[in-house]
Amino acid sequence: MKDIRDDLRACTICAERFAATATGHRPNPIVWFSPKARILIAGQAPGIRVHETHKPFNDASGDRLRDWLGLDAVQFYDQDTLAIVPMAFCFPGYNASGSDLPPPAICARTWRAEALAMLPDVRLTLLIGGYAMKYHLDGFTKVGDAVAGWRDHPEGVFCLPHPSWRNTGWLKKNPWFEAKVLPRLRAAVKEVLNG
Repeated sequence: MKDIRDDLRACTICAERFAATATGHRPNPIVWFSPKARILIAGQAPGIRVHETHKPFNDASGDRLRDWLGLDAVQFYDQDTLAIVPMAFCFPGYNASGSDLPPPAICARTWRAEALAMLPDVRLTLLIGGYAMKYHLDGFTKVGDAVAGWRDHPEGVFCLPHPSWRNTGWLKKNPWFEAKVLPRLRAAVKEVLNG
């Protein structure tokens, strides 16, 4: 297994793309995984706060996600336990209206297969958002359908809506997520950690 983490941290393939965004920022790959990890969080891309602090899910979304998983910050940020491998390792930037840009596809094409190959012991995979679901799930159509179909996914795979405040309305309209999915998710996390 080739350790790509240093090469990944030095990646600048999107420098021109990021310079042309409304944020005009430089690449800053956030590399947060170890070959020992047993839980994989496959998300979308770092946000501006992660870009600035160099720590994934270092915001209210991270607080909600940790609650969903039943983990405290120490457990969540232990890279030997939990790997965070998004579809793009850098903050993609904002467009002129201030909306998040999508993760550049070139990032996943360049790095994803090698990053995942470095995680041979993953027993639980959490797919957060449509970009990760589309990459990892055959037949993916919509985030809501993938989350609702939680019983139909391969063993050890959970699809989650993004834990952002933007999805608070969706969570209120879909109480089954908190009532049925989260207890099973927390049990799966506990099983992996205790196994």
